[in-house]
Amino acid sequence: MSQLRLLLALPVLLALGFSARADEGMWPFDLVPTAQIQKKYGFAISDAWLEHVQKSSVRFNSGGSGSLVSANGLVMTNHHVGSGMLEKMSTPGNNLIEKGFYAKTRADEVPCPDLEVNILWSIEDVTARVNGAVQPGMDDAAAGKARREIMSTIESESKDKTGLRSDVVTLYQGGRYSLYCYKAYQDVRLVMAPEKGIAFFGGDPDNFEYPRFDLDMCFFRIYENGKPLQAEHFLAWSKNGTTDNELVFVSGHPGRTERLFTVEHLKFLRDVAYPLQMRNQWRREVQLATFRGRSPENARIAEGEYFGVQNSRKARTGILEGLQDERMFAKKQEAERKLRDAVAASPEYKAQWGDAWDEIAAAEKTYATFFERMNAPGVGNGSLGGLYGTARGLLRIAAEDPKENSQRLREYTNARRDSLLQQLFSPAPVYPELEIDRLASGLQLMTEMLGADDPAVVQALGGLPPRLRAEQLIHGTKLGDVAERKRLYDGKQAAIDASKDPLIALAKAFDAENRAQRKRFEDEVDSKERAGYAKIAQAQFAIYGNSLYPDATFTLRLSYGTIKGYQQDGQQIPPFTNFAGLYQRSEERHNQYPFELPPRWAGARDMLNPNTPFNFVSTCDIIGGNSGSPTINKAGEVVGLIFDGNIQSLVLDIAYEDEVARAVSVDTRAILEALRKIYDCQAMADEIEGKRKG
Repeated sequence: MSQLRLLLALPVLLALGFSARADEGMWPFDLVPTAQIQKKYGFAISDAWLEHVQKSSVRFNSGGSGSLVSANGLVMTNHHVGSGMLEKMSTPGNNLIEKGFYAKTRADEVPCPDLEVNILWSIEDVTARVNGAVQPGMDDAAAGKARREIMSTIESESKDKTGLRSDVVTLYQGGRYSLYCYKAYQDVRLVMAPEKGIAFFGGDPDNFEYPRFDLDMCFFRIYENGKPLQAEHFLAWSKNGTTDNELVFVSGHPGRTERLFTVEHLKFLRDVAYPLQMRNQWRREVQLATFRGRSPENARIAEGEYFGVQNSRKARTGILEGLQDERMFAKKQEAERKLRDAVAASPEYKAQWGDAWDEIAAAEKTYATFFERMNAPGVGNGSLGGLYGTARGLLRIAAEDPKENSQRLREYTNARRDSLLQQLFSPAPVYPELEIDRLASGLQLMTEMLGADDPAVVQALGGLPPRLRAEQLIHGTKLGDVAERKRLYDGKQAAIDASKDPLIALAKAFDAENRAQRKRFEDEVDSKERAGYAKIAQAQFAIYGNSLYPDATFTLRLSYGTIKGYQQDGQQIPPFTNFAGLYQRSEERHNQYPFELPPRWAGARDMLNPNTPFNFVSTCDIIGGNSGSPTINKAGEVVGLIFDGNIQSLVLDIAYEDEVARAVSVDTRAILEALRKIYDCQAMADEIEGKRKG
């Protein structure tokens, strides 16, 4: 189904007399609407319950969520969250994505080359301190700089004091600032992954669709001081699973939503940002399909990137479709008008906040004038591949380190150094053929966006066409060698100045304009947006109270809802699928890719209980980034594993909808059935069921 079939519902907080709808909201753990949940569902959430779920939830630095499911540091997430690691750990003769993996003993668990997982340990409101850095008379650009500096200072102080990863998170687009402190772990090892053929059964045709039949799971283990983490908190495995209409929760890290954006900001996304991004994604998808088609090895090394581009393209198509729905904009405009009228009705409110919407509109108008250049490869945010990113990182570290911590670009501050170095010195394999393809693609796109006569393009290409220039640069660089990266890092600015590496030289050529573009964005767009949205947030708090949730920021959130089917094309879609449906689906599609069952599944039909629930849907409010989140019952037990939403859920980035939008989970009963009967993972199954203590 490609068209949205339902008039989009009003997003949160945009009507006077606001109160959150039944299952709406991605709530920070310090703002969970416990009274509202108790009133509707009769379930009283205790502080102890929230702390337990919070400290059992895991964030992956690669993007995605997970949960601790044993006392010995076992982490459950999606196969598609872990696939990047599987790809890095594979070889031409041992493709873990294709054939899967299981460590029968702890000694067989394989260290991941550059995976970091975070567990949120504490939240502190630091709004007053961040805003207190802004002095009277500062313009928006100076105020934005002051806020960034104090945020870096707060993070550094917290890291020094606690030893925890410390991030100041912007909420309500600038209405509130919170310090999130995480326990960060970099010794993470692969335990189990099924074949992609069952983890992503149905492939792109079934992606964001329902019914689904996917075993999209993957298991890792956190190690501390060389031994499995003795987890203070972990989620017990439900013995009975879940049932229709049951209240459930999702604890995860949704990436980004735009529900609180003003109408003019959404129009900017609709008319400027998304069309350009969609064009580039379609382009890259075709290029990767061509690259993968050249050989089985090319297909293997580009598998993860290809899936990511396909997934992002399909998701953004759904979001853009929502932005192009005039009915949605009519509702947004009406709700915004009501809020603005309420502000205008009070002389005090009008004086403080009345110009906020115009400020944001002006910022978007300004951004439109340089958005394309800001997002072009090289001079802007567009990608030129992994090795070029390494070159830019080394260049920037050398330049930023001599500065005071608060004066550095935020990604190079002390609080972020451990994560930065883990990525910089990753021993993951580098594939020159794929790096050439990435760099050639970026240079070609840069040329098309800026024009072949643009001085930056002329310098970048050096008189060669993009493909030949990419080959010259990748074959000439030594940055694929971790020892060379460490040499340049240890040698600081002197080593960078002396380097003849062609990728370092390219990064130097782009650096001045890239920094200038970034500064222009921070001064003329981001700072003005934050100033405007801070005013709107204050107006919302004054008029609607504190029962408002902020947009998603890839920080831990709790959502809630019920197991519930829905109507589609005049038919009732039941909430659960089962193993019988998996085999039926494969037969209907003649067991052809991507509906071809892996051999062990094709031969195990009689071993499985056909009525075992496989996937299920709920009304829980999720988006991208929630992949790998646990679905939890009232007892705090895990009953499912979020891996997708249906096609109707794609609009949730910009507006809440609960009639047909659904979150899709793997049922834990299917996971256990597969572990025991398909994969012979008896020890791991015992561990997650609490039958194995050591």
